[in-house]
Amino acid sequence: MADHAVSDHPAVQAQLDRLMALSPGRDVLGLERISELMVRLGNPHLSLPPVFHVAGTNGKGSTCAYLRAALEADGRTVHVFTSPHLVRFNERIRIAGTLISDDMLARALEEVLDIGGDLNASFFEITTAAAFMLFSTVPADACVIEVGLGGRLDATNVLTSPAACGIASLAIDHEGFLLAPEDNVPTEPLNRIAFEKAGIAKPGAALVTQRYPGPMMATIARVAGKAKAPFQPRGESWDIVEYQGTLHYRDAHGKLELPLPRLAGAHQIGNLGLAIAMLRSQEVLPVSDAALRAAPLWAQWPARMQRLEGGPLNDMLPQRVLMLDGGHNPDAGQALAKALADGGLAEDGIDLVTGMLANKDVRGFLEPLRPLIRSIRSLPVPGHEHHGPEVFATLAEEWGLPHKAFDTIRDALADLAAETEVPDRTVLIAGTLYLAGQVLTANDQPPV
Repeated sequence: MADHAVSDHPAVQAQLDRLMALSPGRDVLGLERISELMVRLGNPHLSLPPVFHVAGTNGKGSTCAYLRAALEADGRTVHVFTSPHLVRFNERIRIAGTLISDDMLARALEEVLDIGGDLNASFFEITTAAAFMLFSTVPADACVIEVGLGGRLDATNVLTSPAACGIASLAIDHEGFLLAPEDNVPTEPLNRIAFEKAGIAKPGAALVTQRYPGPMMATIARVAGKAKAPFQPRGESWDIVEYQGTLHYRDAHGKLELPLPRLAGAHQIGNLGLAIAMLRSQEVLPVSDAALRAAPLWAQWPARMQRLEGGPLNDMLPQRVLMLDGGHNPDAGQALAKALADGGLAEDGIDLVTGMLANKDVRGFLEPLRPLIRSIRSLPVPGHEHHGPEVFATLAEEWGLPHKAFDTIRDALADLAAETEVPDRTVLIAGTLYLAGQVLTANDQPPV
């Protein structure tokens, strides 16, 4: 899927236009191009501060947020590379704790494009190279790097010596890229996903994971063993549980009591635990227990069960709770349904406002939410290939739900505001991070 990133800064937009003109390599996985880019740039990936490398289908972004929060609570400066962005491309690259400036971003993209423009590199590969180049030159104590797609063949996997690697929740997503037949790898979809994500394992660096079904665990264990990476799965090497409003974490180093995460949803407990386990699995950059206790309260990660408070959109429905989430696959749908129910936000059901990219499974994402949904309002996702309103209309008819299609989020919320029945029912806006970014823009609430 094309990225369609835009900027209101002319120099940045000029480089984004160059990126969009590339004929990659678009979402073609492999390390050949990024490896050559690194060579031409002087191998900056070999000169990074200690790296925490995170893969996964869902939850890897939140895990990165907890890693950053813990490290910063300990007084460390942190470079962060994540994707995609919600509103501004700059959100992908955080330099020593601060979003990259337009001028620095424009210069970095220009340098990488000038050096590697003949390599047929992809949008993500150029971006990764620019981030690693900057991270190697600006002083910081640590790097938090999120895998873009998969793991084994993702551009970020050019990294050779991370301090620790982590794998968050695993589920089917991006099947067209990750499930291509290949010799000597699993063919069952979930095992193949596990194999690809585990490909970030490196010698001597702990591979810290969540708990998965037995065959997936066995696949990851085999990959970790082959890579000579200590395998540290949840339930064996570490665990975290809630009891009476307090989190109880334990691993080989001992036990910790922690506050509940500020980020909503029971699934955030596992994401927090993964981040803590990664930090405690390495000795390159020790982090105090006090900083680990601060992480659940410090972490910020927009558009993940985010309640919109204030702003023009919230003002349109002052009696309603507006929840925003970028979830788009079945695993995310299950987490959303549980978070809404556990948070008392779905006692009268929910009104869903959604738009989804064309390569996503609409039914799979919405099925877990089906018992909660009372109406569906569908939107396009401008600038991206997306499902048309007929897809949502067909599903709504099958489920006996009303459906309406609108062009903008404001139009959809205006229609909700005109209703006289159930004026206090929760409104969930979900389906893709790209739609979430548009919502944050319309609500004058861009990430910072």
